[in-house]
Amino acid sequence: MSKHDTLVAAEQNSICNTYGRYPLNVTKAKGSRIWDLDGKEYIDLLSGISVVNIGHCRDDLADIMAEQARKLVQVSNLFYQEEQVELAEKLIATCDADRVFFANSGAEANEAAIKLARRYMRTIKERDAFEIITLEGSFHGRTMATLTATGQYGPIKDGFAPLPEGFKYVPAGDAEALKAAITDKTAAVMIEMVQGEGGIKPLPEDYVKAVTELVKENDILLIVDEVQSGLCRTGKWWAHQHYGVTPHIFTSAKALANGLPMGAMLATEEVAKGFTPGSHATTFGGGALVSKVASKVIDIMTENKLDERAAELGDFFKAEAGKLQDKFPGKIKSVRGLGLMLGVELNFDGSEIFAALREQGFILNLTKGTILRLLPALTIDKDDLVAFLNAIEELLAEQA
Repeated sequence: MSKHDTLVAAEQNSICNTYGRYPLNVTKAKGSRIWDLDGKEYIDLLSGISVVNIGHCRDDLADIMAEQARKLVQVSNLFYQEEQVELAEKLIATCDADRVFFANSGAEANEAAIKLARRYMRTIKERDAFEIITLEGSFHGRTMATLTATGQYGPIKDGFAPLPEGFKYVPAGDAEALKAAITDKTAAVMIEMVQGEGGIKPLPEDYVKAVTELVKENDILLIVDEVQSGLCRTGKWWAHQHYGVTPHIFTSAKALANGLPMGAMLATEEVAKGFTPGSHATTFGGGALVSKVASKVIDIMTENKLDERAAELGDFFKAEAGKLQDKFPGKIKSVRGLGLMLGVELNFDGSEIFAALREQGFILNLTKGTILRLLPALTIDKDDLVAFLNAIEELLAEQA
């Protein structure tokens, strides 16, 4: 039995069957490269699903982890911690938010956003408004509330009823449907500027403008889920900055500590009044070690202008992939995305091409059966993107 088969057999006897694993094991990683147990090398175009945004296993982050681990790791949020404050100040400097709540994941950050919106409406605005409107095709997490907020159906929600009350869904891009859904019970509208799990779909600018106008007219809150799109991924620090929008609340996670579990919810000074001591909390959120690492991540992104780099490389990729779309009419339906949050939608089932790319040493994601989703590290070499484009060109040429 091979090393891979031995590992698979051991997992099947020990770990809950919740993942449709790729037929690939990973034993080490560095930069934009990962290796399997047999030593085969792969170009990583997924970066842990937009998590390892500045590359795998960086020496500078490893040094900080080791140093901080010898100083302070976790004491709970009953104490003031300079590492946490330092990170909060750096995050606030990248946006128009004023306050931060630290969590452990994107789902927890989104839970905090939902809770804050409801509590602000009830305790500060003194309105019995609790409903959250989200968009069809959205993804906001796997906890009970964030799963309910997710505007998708089928297996993702099967077997979990009854789901929490207080959520509505409207079609993305349909301002009239949103207008009709808003009532005196509406607390907030929650959107992703680019739907990631939904297929790399940036929201139209005119629709976002309509959303912000409706939010203002109805005196409700705008929550933006930036768990996947934030932290320079789309060519700006935050995807909502492409649209000139200032959310009342927005969330972050994935890339925040470059692989360590961490999330954050950011809010305006006014809306943050909805939380008071005891109204929300977390044991591990914003611990000293993860905060110190995340603080260094922000420094690296700033010093290396990774927002600008993501924009430049993303524009290059879309232009080159667009040429392939012209060369193979009928095979590529669309090329879309912002920065290095990219999707190549095929006009046919992408399973075979996805498998062939993996065999050739490229790690990416297949969404909705037809969309090749790329979320490479913002530090990836341009040549790696060129190699992928060449591989796609050859595979499309082989298609009947």
